[in-house]
Amino acid sequence: MRTEKDIFGSINLSDEILYGIHTYRALQNFPQSGEKINPYLIKAYLQVKLAAAETNFKIGILDSERHKFICEAIEKLILETDLAIEGKSFTIYEKIVVDPYQGGAGTSLNMNINEVIANNALLIAGKKLGEYEVIHPIDDVNLSQSTNDTFPTALKIASIVSLRELTNSFAVLQSELQNKEKEFDGIIKLARTQFQDAVPIILGQEFGAYAQAIARDRWRLYNGEERLRSVNLGGTAVGNSINAHRDYVLKINSELKKITGLPISKAEDLIDATQNLDVFVEVHGLIKAGATSVIKICNDLRFLSSGPHGGIGEIILPELQAGSSIMPGKVNPVILEHSIQIAEVVKGNDVIISNLVSAGSLELNAFLPAIAHLFLKSTTALRDALNNLAEKCIKGIKANPERCKENLMKSSAIAAVLINEFGYEKISELVKEAYTKQINFVSLLRQKNLIEEKNLNKIINREIGVEIE
Repeated sequence: MRTEKDIFGSINLSDEILYGIHTYRALQNFPQSGEKINPYLIKAYLQVKLAAAETNFKIGILDSERHKFICEAIEKLILETDLAIEGKSFTIYEKIVVDPYQGGAGTSLNMNINEVIANNALLIAGKKLGEYEVIHPIDDVNLSQSTNDTFPTALKIASIVSLRELTNSFAVLQSELQNKEKEFDGIIKLARTQFQDAVPIILGQEFGAYAQAIARDRWRLYNGEERLRSVNLGGTAVGNSINAHRDYVLKINSELKKITGLPISKAEDLIDATQNLDVFVEVHGLIKAGATSVIKICNDLRFLSSGPHGGIGEIILPELQAGSSIMPGKVNPVILEHSIQIAEVVKGNDVIISNLVSAGSLELNAFLPAIAHLFLKSTTALRDALNNLAEKCIKGIKANPERCKENLMKSSAIAAVLINEFGYEKISELVKEAYTKQINFVSLLRQKNLIEEKNLNKIINREIGVEIE
């Protein structure tokens, strides 16, 4: 056991615990939600700490021994965090233990990371845990820093990385939809507006429109990254760089850029960048826009595949699992349902993020922890949902050409393409007559010999691009 002290008193900590008293206080103060700090945020925070250690050493305010042990400790923790990102090992969560939902603008997470780095560095140096006179969590690891500039900077780094992955997921989904656009080219079917029969359309055109919507979302997110590249690192507590050496403020962001490989830069106004988080509302709004596209597409596909025998049934979804405990043979559109739910969570997160950003006061936003957690939760959850949607649903969708033709022929949709030949009033009369006689519109045309089959197909081909066989 070891004893650690703060202004509130002393506590005893097991020598197996790598965090310290400040983390212990956070664990006592905030209930455990069961959720974990996003691993992208942990890695980004460690990269910020590494950049700070390198800069402090280069400007001569951190000695070579402390620098060496701190950097080695951080590098090991980054490798451990990478394993969590890859889903291979989650031992980092034995060290980074604070809850994502915390008061104090993120000080609990910053101190948790500071203490873990310091204690790991002490072990590397051959010292005991808690020997902070050798390497101190605040005086050495947190040198030239504040939670208020390190946390927002780490969040922007993590957001850029996760946003790139999300953008790629939109690209994967777009590609699969474009494949279906090509595969379903030439399959004529009934278009619908307001859930009512409209005009003929090609099934491939419907999927092409979905692909275009997703392409727009992909492009929005690609451009949205630029909004996250300006960081307030070096601003310390309120953006006026108190307790940070001038050379540190000038050099820290270049060091971080080199470590992360990201095109980040120092904000023009560090005070503004410290107190205002509107950029996260802006970028998350783009993520929400993508989520709305996903919901619309998934609901369309549920509708087009409905039945399949007692509904629309124009497309066939992959069958993945039993859909009922009481109805044998029932198969549900589970991947579409999953994607819709995740997208709705993103929309909900957008409301919370907007509210919390607007709740910031004066020189700081105290609600950054929840903003960070929900922002990254949206990017990673939607990323996984889109990859799953593309692979397990869109890729395996099949057309039902017979049902497409049947539904088209039972409707009066063909009537719209003949208005220029017969006039609106005449076509309206024929549509009404077909409905009264309970026969399809094309059959009525044949009965009345109003148009030859080849001419009808010629007109349809001219308007739609394919013929009815």
